[in-house]
Amino acid sequence: QVQPVESGGGLVQAGGSLRLSCAASRRTFSSYAMGWFRQVPGKEREFVAAISATGTSTYYATSATGRFTISRDNAKNTVYLQMNSLKPEDTAVYYCAADFSPIGGVPGSSYEYDYWGQGTQVTVSS
Repeated sequence: QVQPVESGGGLVQAGGSLRLSCAASRRTFSSYAMGWFRQVPGKEREFVAAISATGTSTYYATSATGRFTISRDNAKNTVYLQMNSLKPEDTAVYYCAADFSPIGGVPGSSYEYDYWGQGTQVTVSS
């Protein structure tokens, strides 16, 4: 079982940057595709970005393309989400999720992920 734990959220002004981290306590972390999702109250959880188990493939939501970068360090069992040019509409709770996918998938649907963190709040002020 993988237990993701997010960190790095906070308050930032529009145009600023934040880097989220997600640490997972599992020796086979490198067999899991990892994804970032976000959710605001009253709305469904929204896909942001995903990265394959080996890190060779990535997939982004349109809203994240060109501004966010997902990466991972399998030696540290950690995945990152670098967020630049933040906008007030990026305000949400950001969740990290893991999907057992050793052959290289980059799932974009929340239904494909088996393990979820507790989330970290990101607030972008205008």
